[in-house]
Amino acid sequence: MSQKYIKSQNKNSHSLAYGKYYATAVYDSNFVGTEELAEFIQRQASVKKSDIKAVLQELGEALKHFFEMGQKVRLDGIGIFKVGFSSIGVTKLDDCSAATITTRRVLFQPETTRVVVGQEKKDDGSVKQKYVNAITLLKDVVFEETHDNAMNVESDSASSGSGSSAGSNSGSDTGSNGGSNSGSDGGNTGGDSGGDSGNNGGGSDPN
Repeated sequence: MSQKYIKSQNKNSHSLAYGKYYATAVYDSNFVGTEELAEFIQRQASVKKSDIKAVLQELGEALKHFFEMGQKVRLDGIGIFKVGFSSIGVTKLDDCSAATITTRRVLFQPETTRVVVGQEKKDDGSVKQKYVNAITLLKDVVFEETHDNAMNVESDSASSGSGSSAGSNSGSDTGSNGGSNSGSDGGNTGGDSGGDSGNNGGGSDPN
């Protein structure tokens, strides 16, 4: 199995990337629900489907509880969930209060895994490893072009290349890492609060 994509052309004449083609993610019209998740997990583990469903159904309540306590939740192999919000900018310090907080959202920072991609020889003859930090959930995903008209392009996808930026990538996803949402809800001048510095950058081992 693979993540499907189609070839999409940027048709925004005001964009510096106008006319360029990009790979755009497409998805099956059906969501995988609790029932299917429970069936899959049951095949992978010696746990009854009914017990798995009960746990999955309680997961939302558990997340809500800890969010109300002002805590972040880390699920091993998945990532960190936490509360994010936008607020209205005010000129006076005393006017900045909970009343200025507007849109609330859940922020997700995926877990990352260090993946060695090669080696680099230093001037002194020593060798150090070069690596990237890959998102654990995605590091084994393969991609495949599709011509299936039943597949749907996400309407809010940032990877369609229709934006005004002209980088080598067609767009940058927002909201996948802590604090990366732009807070563009009407009238809000601030972005999301409480962003972690995500461990999603590439690099080489400094040692």
